[in-house]
Amino acid sequence: MSMPSGSVSPSPRVIYRPGEEGVNSYGLLTSIILPRPIAWVSTIGADGVGNLAPHSFFSVASASPPVVSFTSVGRKDSLANVLATEEFVVNIVSTDQLEQCNGTSAEVDSSVDEAALLGIALEPSDVVAPPRVAGSPASIECTLHSTVEVGDSVIILGLVQAITVQERVLSGRHVDAALLDPLSRLGGPQWGTLGEIRSLRRPRPEDVLPD
Repeated sequence: MSMPSGSVSPSPRVIYRPGEEGVNSYGLLTSIILPRPIAWVSTIGADGVGNLAPHSFFSVASASPPVVSFTSVGRKDSLANVLATEEFVVNIVSTDQLEQCNGTSAEVDSSVDEAALLGIALEPSDVVAPPRVAGSPASIECTLHSTVEVGDSVIILGLVQAITVQERVLSGRHVDAALLDPLSRLGGPQWGTLGEIRSLRRPRPEDVLPD
C-alpha cells in the first residue's frame, strides 16, 4: 500500500545567498527551523558565580551513550563556565516559565547571577555541582563530553549523568508531553507552545512499498 502524497499550491521562491548584501542568514534560519526546543542551561563559573541562560540550538546528539548538545553562538558565559568546570544542567522550560526564561536572555555581566537577579528558585542537582531550576518539569545533568568549534559558534556536547522528571508530568513511567508543556523558540521575539498533539504510527516497509 503506497502512502498518499501531500500537495501544495506552487509558489515562486525567493533565493537568499549568505554573504550577499542585505541577507540575514541567522534571521532566516531561526525563522524557518522551528520550533526549536530550549536548553535553559545552568552553570557555575570558576569563581563560583552561577549563570542561567536559554539556548535554542539544542538537541540529542547520541542515544548510546546518551549525549545532548547545545550551541553557544559566540563566546557566551555558559560556554566559559562549562569549559572551566566541565559540568552543566539543561532545564526544560514550561509555558508558565516564559517570563523568567526570557529574562535570563538579557546579556548581563558574567559577575551577575541571573537566577538570583530575577528571583528564580534553584535546588541542588543530584550528580553535578550546578543547581537545577526548581520549577523546571525536567532536567538533564551533564558532564562535558567535548566541544566542536564551527564558525563563530561552539557546540557543547554533554554526557548525560542523570535525568530528573517531576512526578506531575509522568504518565506511568513515561513523560506526558501535554503535562510537560514545553516552550519553544520561533523566529524573532516569538515563542511557541506545544499546541495540538498528533499520534501517528511509524509505517512498516509493507506500508510504503508498492504491491
